[in-house]
Amino acid sequence: MSTRTKDVSDFTRDVIQRSHETPVLVDFWAAWCGPCRTLGPVLERMAEGAEGWELAKVDTEAFAEVAQQYQVMSIPNVKLFVNGEVVDEFVGALSEREIRAFLDRALPSPRSAVITEARARADAGDVAGAQAALEAALAAQPGDSRARLLLAELLLRTAPEAIEATLGPIGDEVPDRVEALRVIAHWVMQAGRLPDGAAREPFTAAITAVRAGDWDGALENVVASLRAQRGYAGGAARELGRGIYLLLGVEHPACDRHYRSFTSALYV
Repeated sequence: MSTRTKDVSDFTRDVIQRSHETPVLVDFWAAWCGPCRTLGPVLERMAEGAEGWELAKVDTEAFAEVAQQYQVMSIPNVKLFVNGEVVDEFVGALSEREIRAFLDRALPSPRSAVITEARARADAGDVAGAQAALEAALAAQPGDSRARLLLAELLLRTAPEAIEATLGPIGDEVPDRVEALRVIAHWVMQAGRLPDGAAREPFTAAITAVRAGDWDGALENVVASLRAQRGYAGGAARELGRGIYLLLGVEHPACDRHYRSFTSALYV
């Protein structure tokens, strides 16, 4: 096994602490999993000549609590840790070409600082400044899908009608997040044309929260809308909620806080 591949014996040391020094790609696997046996050698071979990242292998049987903590529900599940946090992931036995595309998108780069700054500006309320920074980055690097995704997310607040054009050049690199943004933008733009019903008020409140960047408020009101009338507007709350989960990921704090209530409202 490559020196850049580690079988984890101490998750905190081998992954969390190590990822503050270099990005760590973590392969959550199990001996009984056929696709894991297919993916594992591909990742190990890629790690041999890797620059800028290391591979760690986590046996989900030995580290069941860690797998549960990071919501590993299907394996193989590969998560990229940077500075102690999951920054991106994929599930299933991807090809080497697909894995390289994932790494090209997900690994930190000089452009990452622009994206981090833009996110910080948006969180501080300077959405216009964040958008300007992202637009400048895209003028220099039009193919930066991370910048396009964040810009599209911010456009939910200011100009949802511009999201389609912003997402267009991304292609099929991150289909789930692209589709999530399209779904959310659709309902944001439909907010003024919703039918009457018990679920209308909380659904409208959810849209207002999305436009304010308040994901907690959005999911809380999605749940309220589902409980008031699950099938309202052809399942609008269901689509909006699932779009938010696809966009942010289940590990996002707001998604984690509302996961049980959202899934319960969907089916109970």
